[in-house]
Amino acid sequence: MKKLAFYVAMGSVVLMTGCASILNEQTQQVNVSASNGKAVQGSVDGKTFTTPGVVALQRAKASKIVTSSTEGCAKETAVESSVDPKFFINILSGGAFGSTTDYSTEKMWKYADNVVISCGQ
Repeated sequence: MKKLAFYVAMGSVVLMTGCASILNEQTQQVNVSASNGKAVQGSVDGKTFTTPGVVALQRAKASKIVTSSTEGCAKETAVESSVDPKFFINILSGGAFGSTTDYSTEKMWKYADNVVISCGQ
């Protein structure tokens, strides 16, 4: 009887966790660079950066806007979110409970690994 209770408890834990929630961090590291290869000052989500560099983006369904304050570069660059493929694995293995966890934590979303700010020569 104790073994049955143990297996039921372990099965519940597995079914109630999301695959993306376990495998993804709350933030995603994204490489940001300029199309002309030069240094660009910018910000996203209130965090400033200089290109080339890496920025930690908070995972969310909403797109992010990278703003640039460097002359000759695009003032805004959109970074669209998409569903991480790990989420679909979770639907097959974890069902509704796991996918709901992934959705509620917003860890099911991802951004492009590289963002390029358009700049003139």
